[in-house]
Amino acid sequence: MTPEGVHTLTFEFEFGGRELTVHPAAVETDHGVVLLDVGLPGATDQLGDALAEAGLSLADVSMVLLTHHDGDHAAGLTELEGETPLIVATHEDEAPYVDGRRHPVKTDSDDERYPPATVDLELTGGETFHTAAGPMWVVETPGHSPGHVSLYFPDHRFLVAGDAVTNDNEGPDAFGGPKPHFTPEMDVAVESVGRLAELDVETTHCYHGGTADADTDRIATIYDELRT
Repeated sequence: MTPEGVHTLTFEFEFGGRELTVHPAAVETDHGVVLLDVGLPGATDQLGDALAEAGLSLADVSMVLLTHHDGDHAAGLTELEGETPLIVATHEDEAPYVDGRRHPVKTDSDDERYPPATVDLELTGGETFHTAAGPMWVVETPGHSPGHVSLYFPDHRFLVAGDAVTNDNEGPDAFGGPKPHFTPEMDVAVESVGRLAELDVETTHCYHGGTADADTDRIATIYDELRT
């Protein structure tokens, strides 16, 4: 179950000659809305519509917390910054890729990258944000990218996993691990799945595929399958 004060979103884009559907989340706090990932350019209009359905607005967004720097998560950031003042937070190992000091790891160095954005808050893992849904823990889950993080709401056993696990895989059960083709350090990513399996989870929200009734036991099963 999605906690009250947490809004799971669905954005659709044309990307690489195909339609891409992604699922950021918006979290209410006493200091405004924290947006967990942004999406591609063009996300701002979709975000405005989605927030309006929840009785919120773009002006309520005070922070973007990026799970990682991949373009489908972060490329719409500068567009959103043009609409409302933002604090941008991400893990310290992701910050150089977001702010332009380094080229995105999954993009060829000769390819054009998305516009860099200033990172205001560099996370190290273990931080707690106070939200309308209770504490939100920052959990380090590297491997899919150098400093990938997931967010965990212990009061509701609710996990926002970013790309650490996915829910759009082929087969009878869509829920599975990170996609190997897009995961440079798969061994590290597998251990991150194991770290998630140590949490008391009832529901998992994935950026790719949306929300799944995937609990701790299901995550642990995925971990066991990946490491064999």
